[in-house]
Amino acid sequence: MEQTAQSIWNSCLTFVQDNIQNQAFRTWFEPIKALKLNGEALSVEVPSKFFYEWLEEHYIQILKVALTKELGPNARLVYVIRMENTFGNIKPFTEQIPSQNKGLIKVQDVEAPMRAQTPELKNPFVIPGIRNLKVESQLNPSYNFENFLEGDANRLARSAGIAVANKPGGTSFNPLLIFGGVGLGKTHLAHAIGVDIKNKYPEKTVLYISAEKFTQQYIEAVKKNTRNDFIHFYQVMDILIIDDVQFFSGKSGTQDVFFHIFNHLHQNGKQVILTSDKAPVDMQDIEQRLLSRFKWGLSAELMRPDYETRVSILKNKLYHDGVELPEEIIDFVAKSVKTNVRELEGAIISLIAQSSFNRKEVTIDLARQVVEKFVKNTKREVSIDHIQKVVSEYFQMDVTTLQSKTRKRHIVQARQLAMYFSKKMTKASLASIGAKIGHRDHATVLHACKTVDNLAFTDKQFRKYVEDLVKKLTH
Repeated sequence: MEQTAQSIWNSCLTFVQDNIQNQAFRTWFEPIKALKLNGEALSVEVPSKFFYEWLEEHYIQILKVALTKELGPNARLVYVIRMENTFGNIKPFTEQIPSQNKGLIKVQDVEAPMRAQTPELKNPFVIPGIRNLKVESQLNPSYNFENFLEGDANRLARSAGIAVANKPGGTSFNPLLIFGGVGLGKTHLAHAIGVDIKNKYPEKTVLYISAEKFTQQYIEAVKKNTRNDFIHFYQVMDILIIDDVQFFSGKSGTQDVFFHIFNHLHQNGKQVILTSDKAPVDMQDIEQRLLSRFKWGLSAELMRPDYETRVSILKNKLYHDGVELPEEIIDFVAKSVKTNVRELEGAIISLIAQSSFNRKEVTIDLARQVVEKFVKNTKREVSIDHIQKVVSEYFQMDVTTLQSKTRKRHIVQARQLAMYFSKKMTKASLASIGAKIGHRDHATVLHACKTVDNLAFTDKQFRKYVEDLVKKLTH
């Protein structure tokens, strides 16, 4: 018997009706109409946006089970919302929104060791007075692997994240340190790992916290003389995710307490996931013993997405927002905003907002206006390749010569200047700079930066080189 949208939906309704109250079924499911079946995607029409939000919040799990039963594990649900006619058109327009397919992450119960003199272990996330040790994971279900699109710039980090989620604490990626510039998806990936672990291992206790929040909690614990309780609380976690660990810099007390927590978790086969905007080698004022532990597992870098990945990100964003835009608009935005994912998504959101609120058609001119305003502060951001090109032209040599292994003084100086400006003007790590400028290591880049600083201070001619290049690179 051939499957149709109606037959599939009828089977789903039968399953749902058996599992919820009659009143709820009549209210929320009877008004829904099956529209079309496209492979493994079933489109249904709901009366309003409120309907869609209510179903997603309260009935997504039962709908997922019913659809999987009928269409297999890759089944998808798409809501078609009939919108009110607000633009004077003859026909009301519709909006298509795919199911987010995310459930709420439940509060976790933790069995924690109790001491005789301290009958209650305090949860730093909870207001004093609450007796049960209930732990909120602090995870955002919207940040998952489904909407973290893979590309050349993030393949290693994403693959490592999936491996950790499949076997937390059981891989050599412990700790997993994800590093990269602003807006490249470090926090998103950290949350995605945590969310995936909770889906696969509901019994495991996962906790996400920013380094800044961790520091504040530690200060509070010291003030109240509950330092041991603070340490014990974090030591009973199965998976600890700490965001922006570079903020531990210069905070010796916080580093010390984290060292003990980290050691305990690692020795007991618990998973530690860290994010940072710097590679371990570039972190300043972090104790050596802590840095060496950051390097124990895997350090995976997130880089700027390439053109293809940027296009995929935009299309995915538009799909989940139920918006359709011409290919040329998507292409223009992807080519114009190259800095990071956050700005890329921000640009497309601004474009849609401009179109909706001002009731303008989305055109290339409108896209150009939005993008120009949006990226005006990032226009002058320079790449390592651009710096090499400018320095090579200044010293009248080609880039290949600059990157070569020759030890001629003027070429060495040009190479050192390229490394120096790459460190100053980009967010790239020392290792990334070295790799791009003649396959050098991070120590060579560090030496180059120190040499340039010294020569600029002592050598008048060299100082002029630096001043000239600054003008060329910033104008």
